[in-house]
Amino acid sequence: MEHKNIWDKYGMEEEKAIVELCEGYKEYLNHGKTERECITKTVAMAKEHGYRDLQEILAEGKTLKAGDKVYAVNMKKSIALFVIGKKPLEEGMNILGAHVDSPRLDIKQNPLFEDTDFAYLDTHYYGGIKKYQWVASPMSLHGVVVKKDGTVVDICIGEEEGDPVFCITDLLIHLAAEQMAKKASVVIEGEDLNLLVGSRPLKKAGEEEKKEADGQEKKKEEKEHVKAQILAILKEKYGMEEEDFLSAELEVVPAGKARDCGLDRSMVLSYGQDDRICAYTSLKAILETGETERTSCCLLVDKEEIGSVGATGMTSRFFENTVAELLDRLGQYSELSLRRCLSRSRMLSSDVSAGFDPTYASAFEKKNAAFLGRGMSFNKFTGSRGKGGSNDANAEYIARLRRLFDKAGVAFQTAELGKVDVGGGGTIAYILAEYGMEVIDSGLPVLNMHALYEVSSKVDIYEAVRGYKAFLLDGEN
Repeated sequence: MEHKNIWDKYGMEEEKAIVELCEGYKEYLNHGKTERECITKTVAMAKEHGYRDLQEILAEGKTLKAGDKVYAVNMKKSIALFVIGKKPLEEGMNILGAHVDSPRLDIKQNPLFEDTDFAYLDTHYYGGIKKYQWVASPMSLHGVVVKKDGTVVDICIGEEEGDPVFCITDLLIHLAAEQMAKKASVVIEGEDLNLLVGSRPLKKAGEEEKKEADGQEKKKEEKEHVKAQILAILKEKYGMEEEDFLSAELEVVPAGKARDCGLDRSMVLSYGQDDRICAYTSLKAILETGETERTSCCLLVDKEEIGSVGATGMTSRFFENTVAELLDRLGQYSELSLRRCLSRSRMLSSDVSAGFDPTYASAFEKKNAAFLGRGMSFNKFTGSRGKGGSNDANAEYIARLRRLFDKAGVAFQTAELGKVDVGGGGTIAYILAEYGMEVIDSGLPVLNMHALYEVSSKVDIYEAVRGYKAFLLDGEN
C-alpha cells in the first residue's frame, strides 16, 4: 500500500490556509523553546479562546456544564485543556496527548567557572542527543532564576536582534587527528559540553585594590577576574548572585527562529519540533473545535524525553487528579465514575515519527516508514526491537480510526520507527493505556529527529490539525 504525496490535492484557498497555519506554528516554536515557555504560550492562546483556569473555578466554588472550556496547569510545565461534552464524563473522553519538552543542555547547579581567561557554564545534557552536534553553533539561554525570597527572574538571552549568543567550542580540524579517530558517541564527551560565556576581566575603575589578609585568596581572585565580570553582569542585569544558580532552571538551546525550508517553502526547519509539532497541532484542533458529544481533552506534558518521570511527567497523578476535579464540578464524582471515565476514553498519543530519509535509507524498512508530505502517521506500536516498552493498539481501534479519517478525507499513513533490529523509541502511550483506554501512537514524520534543527512538512501539519479535529468530533461510544 503506497501513500502518495498530498500537495496536489489542495486548491489555492487550502494552500493559503496551510501557509497561515504554519506561520502560527513557527511563532509557537519561537516563543516556546522550553517547556515553561510552551505552557505560558498555550495558556495565552487558551484564554483568547475563552478557556478558564480550573483553579479559579474551584476557588469560586462554581460548577461546570456542557460546553464549558477549562484548563489546568501543573507546575508551569504541563497542561490539560478540556471542552466539556454533552454526554456524562463517565462515558469517556477523546484525548489528544503530546509532550512539550525537547532534547537540550541544562545548566548545572554549580556551573560557573573560569579556565585560562575564559568563563564557562557547565552543562548536563537532557534527553537523547548526538553530543557532537552541539558544538560550534550559536546557542541561547532560557529559563528562570528563583531567589531565596521567592522572586522569579525570567531569563532569555540570545534570541533578540542585538543579543549576545553563546557557544560550545570544538577542536580545529588541523589538530583533530586523534579526535577524528574516536567513535561518534565519544568525539565530544558530556563533561566537555561547557558553554562559553565570557573572556573579559572585571575592571574596578577609580578604586584602589583592597589589601587581602590572605595572599592565596587574593591570588585566586586575580585568577578568576573573568568569572567576576560575568557575576557583575548577572548582578547588574538580573540582581543575581552566584548562589542563585542553586535554585535556577536554565536551558541551553539553539539560537534563532523557525524558518521556511526549501526554495518552494514547503517545509519548516526549527529546533524543538519533537514534540512541539504535535503539541501545537493538538492545541489548534481543540481550540478550533466547538461543543462536542464526548468531552474533548488536549494533554501536553513534560519529561517524555527522559521517561515521563517526575511530578510533571505523564507518570504523575496530575491528569487523573484533574479529571477527578472535573467530575466533582460536574456533580458526577465517585471513584467508580473516575475509573469508568478513564477506561472508556480514547486517545491519540501524538509524537513525531522518523521521516524516511533517502540519504540513510538503510535504517528504514521502506514499506513501513513514514514519509514527509504524505499526511499524519500512525504507529500501531513503538518500543524497540521486540516491541519492548511499547503500547500495541488493538486492531478494532485502528479500524475505527480508519473509518473516521477516511470519512473526513484526512490523509494518513502507518509506520514503524526504523528497521526491527536497528533501534526504536517510546512515547507516553503505554502510560495512558494502563487505565484500559484505547490508545494509539500518532503524530507527524520529521527529519533530523533530536538534532539541533529538525525538518517537517507543512502539509503534514495541516492534515494533522484536520485529523485531530475529526477525532475530537467523534461522539460515538
